Amino acid sequence: MTGVRVDRGITRGTFSLDGETFDVDNNVWVVGNDDECIVIDAPHDVDEIVSVVAGRRVLAIVCTHAHDDHVRVAPELAEAVDAPVLLNSDDMPVWRLTHPDSEPDGWLVDGTRIVVGDLALTVIHTPGHAPGAVCLYSPELGAVFTGDTLFNGGPGATGRSFSDKETLLASIRSKLVPLPDDTVVYPGHGDSTTIGQEAQALGRLRPPAPPAPPQL
Repeated sequence: MTGVRVDRGITRGTFSLDGETFDVDNNVWVVGNDDECIVIDAPHDVDEIVSVVAGRRVLAIVCTHAHDDHVRVAPELAEAVDAPVLLNSDDMPVWRLTHPDSEPDGWLVDGTRIVVGDLALTVIHTPGHAPGAVCLYSPELGAVFTGDTLFNGGPGATGRSFSDKETLLASIRSKLVPLPDDTVVYPGHGDSTTIGQEAQALGRLRPPAPPAPPQL
């Protein structure tokens, strides 16, 4: 892997849903080399995101889900950097709350590989926080970008429109916890963590082992 790195920007703004609005700080993760990159999420501030891109060719703007604090400036950013906006289609009802008159340029399908430089990130559909929430996993980086599915401190929020706690826990249990313990978790808000740390905090939500065969 040659020169691939993860750059972080932080943008500040608001998150609004179900008639309530909150102040939030969002991470923007930019993954790539000196020539090209992908941008993960498009919250709040185009200029801040463009400064992290730092003149590189943007291959795609990958939206981990469609809450307004993750896609608010996606169309504007797409125009600024001439790149497509990608989203899982299950999140279109959420997308339309912020962008009723536009659509993403393409779809994030579970298992799809997004290639940047000599690195591939695999799309993992992890519904629960939102129906079309996705994570991006790279074994070469030893990292997973989790949006609001998993944070340093536990699962993302549920209890609002389009979310479901049991679905979220099932996604984490079946799709994230099985990743290597030392996999770095880059979330949509806050500090990074590891799969091992969060699995331990959650009571190690690994699927139960099959029963041992009877002793003869």
